[in-house]
Order: sequence, then structure tokens, then C-alpha cells
Amino acid sequence: MFEISQIRCFVAVAEELHFSRAAERLNMTQPPLSRQIRLLEHQIGTPLLDRTSRTVRLTAAGRSFLQEAARILRLAEEAAYTARRVAKGETGFLSIGFTAASGYGLLPKLVRLVHEHSPGVALTLKELVSRDQLKALASGQLDIGVLRPHVDSGELETAMLGNEGLVLAIPESQAANWPEHPVAADLHGRPLLMYSPYEADYFYRLMQTIFDRAGVVPDFVEHVAQIHTMLALVHAGIGAALIPEAATRLRFEGVVLRPIETDPPRPVETICAFRRSNDNPILAIVKNQILPTFANR
Repeated sequence: MFEISQIRCFVAVAEELHFSRAAERLNMTQPPLSRQIRLLEHQIGTPLLDRTSRTVRLTAAGRSFLQEAARILRLAEEAAYTARRVAKGETGFLSIGFTAASGYGLLPKLVRLVHEHSPGVALTLKELVSRDQLKALASGQLDIGVLRPHVDSGELETAMLGNEGLVLAIPESQAANWPEHPVAADLHGRPLLMYSPYEADYFYRLMQTIFDRAGVVPDFVEHVAQIHTMLALVHAGIGAALIPEAATRLRFEGVVLRPIETDPPRPVETICAFRRSNDNPILAIVKNQILPTFANR
């Protein structure tokens, strides 16, 4: 099979119709240029050029081959240019997983910063619970996960993105029965929607820690996995719920939101995780340029 260098030599001669000028254009001498053309013709199996001591002209096969040869060179140059841009993180693809709550604040900020650093990057965004994000990171389906803290497997690197407080979501019809400035102790014996210990294990463990520190035992009426489901049940009057501050952007009608004092005061953490062995150049930009200053941007 012929080589790109042979095609480049042929195109130069075909466009100049002069071996000396083509050699000068390619910054080489004429003998190796002639040798490359002969090798190309041998591999193709037909003459591409008619040569005399005074003129050079294309054969019919040469004219046909020139069109495709020029296209091959353009594709090769475009491929090389794209490869260089990908290596610099100027273009390429980045897949980001995120939890529903992070989609209300931290994710848009991360996406904006990635676009500012590398506007040519195409992003794929997938809403997944933290457990599913960990599986997708391990299998290579995700480059980055925006999720809740998890047990470290040693295969992932993590960075803190932010932490936030909790908000008490109350059915509007029951708002008068709750303090204007609630604290954790006000939850004792009250009907409360709780997070599932399986699908939402981070929030389940976090709530248990807060309740244990405050010495309260709410009346858990339902266990659910998703925050929007929890707010829908609050709207239906089933009970109150504790949600992360970012989720207040959902704006459910019939639900009153009140910041609640807890220990610690901002207990909900969100981290960024990525596989150590991932060599995506755009991920390197996120790790080395975006995340170190994320909190201040």
C-alpha cells in the first residue's frame, strides 16, 4: 500500500507539472522525489505521469488519481490538526454524570467553566444517582461524576466541589404547626419523609447522623430515593422532608421551605470523582485548571 509521503510527492508534481519546482516546494532534491513517484506508480500498477525531457503531464489515470489523492491529503491534515487539538484539550468529548440536586447549581457552574476553558469540547450529561455514577466511572462510561461522598475504592480520585445546608420542606396547609426558624429538635415525633437506605444511602446515613446528634426520633412515614418525589409527597400533605439547599430551585407549589439549623450547619457535601487511569486530555484540564479554583469562580 502506498504511503502519505508518496501521495504528497505526486500531488506536488501534478500541480506544478515540473519535478524541480515540486522538489523545491517539498524541500527535497529531485532524485528521491522521482523515486517516490515511481514507487507509487508501481504500487498502483499504472503510470500516472507522462515524462519527457521537457514536459510533464498527467495521464488519464493520473488525473483521476489526483482528485482522490488531494482529498486524502486534506483528510490527513485535518486528522492531524484535530489530534493536536484533542491532545491540548481544545476539542474532544467529555461525559459528566450528576445527581439531580447537583443539577440545580454545581453542575451548571462546572459546565460553564469547561466551556470557558475549552469551547470546542462536546459534553454529554447524564443524570444518575451516586451509586450508578460509580459503576459508570468504573466501566469508562463517564469521565467525571458529580456525586455524593462514597467509600473510596482506590481507583478514583476525588475533589470537593462544595457543601450546603438543609432546608425543611413543609406542606403549606401545615406550615402554621412548625416554627418559623426550625432546629433539628423540632423534628422529634413529627411525620417525616425519609431517604431510602439503598437508592439514597448517603442522605439516609446523613439524616441518621443529624437525628442521633440532636437526640430526636421523627415519625418516618415513607422512604423515597429522589428529592423531587419527596417534594411531591410533601405537596400531597404526607409529611415534611429535609432537602439540600440547592433543591429549593424546584419551586414546588403548596410547599413551604424553611432553612433548618443542624449540626454541622452545612452537612451536605458534593464531590467530583474521576478514574485515575483516565487519559482524556480534557479531564486533565478539569483536574489541573478548573477544580483548584472552582470554589472561587
